[in-house]
Amino acid sequence: MSPLDIFAWIVLVVLVCSTVFVIVFMAMLPGMIAKRRNHPWAQAVAVGGWVTLFLGFVLWPAVLIWAYVDVPARVDAPARPQELAR
Repeated sequence: MSPLDIFAWIVLVVLVCSTVFVIVFMAMLPGMIAKRRNHPWAQAVAVGGWVTLFLGFVLWPAVLIWAYVDVPARVDAPARPQELAR
């Protein structure tokens, strides 16, 4: 085995390891963003990120958008018409 063959194997191993790291990081990214933003469904976003890993990242953009979208606060409607006059 020549030094060039050894160098080629090292390059191959580095490329495979970096590809695995990038894929795992992309699966974790929506969950990390949701937790940092205190999303009400942060665990569901994290699970969605990992599920897209097995689906080939088809739904990954939707899960990433979901991590950034917060549910607006619920505004209770007045119960009686008298409260509208106040």
